[in-house]
Amino acid sequence: MDILDVILDENNCDDITMVNDVGKIINFKQVAVIPYNDKIYCILKPTDHINGVAEDEAIVFYVDEDIATRILRVETDEVTAMNVFLQYYDLIEENILAQRRKRS
Repeated sequence: MDILDVILDENNCDDITMVNDVGKIINFKQVAVIPYNDKIYCILKPTDHINGVAEDEAIVFYVDEDIATRILRVETDEVTAMNVFLQYYDLIEENILAQRRKRS
């Protein structure tokens, strides 16, 4: 199954399973999909322990479409990763405000 089909499926609640560079399987919960600067980013929270990643941290991945089979890659540019998180926080804030307006 194409990774875009997986991350864009609103009904998919399954973990996303990936294999790291040394062949270790790591599971993630999907937090959000964020389009940013003509790329699709995905914020994932590891459900398995990863050295150097705290339990409450999430990681920004991008969909690499420059190869035959699309895959998720860790966004290594800190500024881009932070901007993706800021976009996510903006979406949460907009959602909270919209829910408040509904109740009013």
